[in-house]
Amino acid sequence: MAYTTINNGSLFMNPKIYTGNGGTQTITDVNFEPDLIVTKGRDLGESPWWTDKVVGLTKYRYSDGGAADSTYTTAVTGTNSDGYVLGNQNGFNNNTNTFVSWNWKANGAGSANTDGSINSTVSVNATSGFSIVKWSGSAGNATIGHGLGAVPKMIIIKNLSDAYYWVVYHQATGNTAYTRLNTTDASSSSLNMFQNYTPTDEVFYVSSQGYVNGGGGNQMIAYCFADVQGFSKMGSYVGNGSADGTFVYTGFKPAFVMAKRSNSASSADWNIRDNKRSPINVASQVLQANLSSVEGTASGTLIDIYSNGFKPRSSGSGVNAGSSLYIYMAFAEAPLVGTNNVPANAR
Repeated sequence: MAYTTINNGSLFMNPKIYTGNGGTQTITDVNFEPDLIVTKGRDLGESPWWTDKVVGLTKYRYSDGGAADSTYTTAVTGTNSDGYVLGNQNGFNNNTNTFVSWNWKANGAGSANTDGSINSTVSVNATSGFSIVKWSGSAGNATIGHGLGAVPKMIIIKNLSDAYYWVVYHQATGNTAYTRLNTTDASSSSLNMFQNYTPTDEVFYVSSQGYVNGGGGNQMIAYCFADVQGFSKMGSYVGNGSADGTFVYTGFKPAFVMAKRSNSASSADWNIRDNKRSPINVASQVLQANLSSVEGTASGTLIDIYSNGFKPRSSGSGVNAGSSLYIYMAFAEAPLVGTNNVPANAR
């Protein structure tokens, strides 16, 4: 699929910061009706909570652990064309605490997909290369339709029904390795998660492992991401161990970067930076997908964000250990040059 150039990335993926009020409130200026919402307290030691419209907004999973889904009716209670509505649930809207949500646009509750050996429900955004995929596990080798019309370069999978850790496929580590979103562990080939097959433009592969295809009717979810020129990049870089780190070219000005060291468990958190919490360089405000910790400014995780990519500004192993492979996902605030010929500005 040839994706249309996206001149304004915030119409498809957008971070949003807000302050809780302990009651109900409408979160606005998201710029679209979100289908995946990931919420994290900035000054509150709470898990990163994930919810989406395909599973339903009353169902939540947290990426710093492997538990099955929880049900909350007073967290995200609805969405609208410019954001979403919050109830008084702790961890989402505590009075005076500050929060960030990372929001993606797919296509609502989804529709049936029969491309794989197991039928799936898929909510896909044909412009931004993002889909949410739900299926019932079979405890056997299977293919699952993802609806992108392009090869996904990163897939995040979670068993919703049982206590299994999160599994990440990333094109840089290949089809024989997987990485856990909820730990610092290095990428591993100890389990055959993906049948040693690379995803196609129609399906991805899962094995009989309960982490990726639990049996007994286990409900499974996958978040699939393709590379879209000028908007999204599921890439990698090799650290140089210097405070003047490796420049990582994305072709756009990132609004969101999540990166992890993949060859070691040492200081290997899934570090997240975004343009709302760190609007100017250095991008020092960091949260982790695998931790409930409050927001920090650790010197070992500093990066600069440029009009066409990002650069580690530390020799710390969290972002730039020498000769170490880092995998990342990044989404654009604006392309380097869009179809309207307006260049992205440096920060």
